[in-house]
Amino acid sequence: MATLATIMDRFTTANSASGDCSRARVLDNEDPFAVPRFPNEDVYFYVKHIDNSRVLREADPAARKACWRLIGSSFAFAVLVIGLLLPSLNRLMAGYRLEALRQERQHLELDRASLELAETKLVSPARLEELARMQRFVDPAPEAVVYLDGNKSDTILAKK
Repeated sequence: MATLATIMDRFTTANSASGDCSRARVLDNEDPFAVPRFPNEDVYFYVKHIDNSRVLREADPAARKACWRLIGSSFAFAVLVIGLLLPSLNRLMAGYRLEALRQERQHLELDRASLELAETKLVSPARLEELARMQRFVDPAPEAVVYLDGNKSDTILAKK
């Protein structure tokens, strides 16, 4: 990777001045087993530890206003988006409710039909005659039938 230091290194070294950049050629005064120089190997970075525990941050009222303005505008934007999406959400929920009511109506109609079928089976004249025979019900004689007209004197005479 070519950096500015390696480019400038070409102009300052004695090897580049001779015009031969071949690393295979070893000069007489150089060590044949020496490692080639790395770019910027003479640069030394010293990291100094800085203690900022005693430093107080200066208050910035403009930054505080900007933060509250950002919070307020974000909240207003969220309320606006929720307000715009609320009708479509309400329509979606109404659709679910409508479909649930349709299914419940269909279920209740099936229940009603099955109850009507059971009622017609229980009230059929053939079944009522069978129940009367099982419980030994008999038809009353015509003279034992009392018709109520509303006159108490007639009903008393009919009983005697």
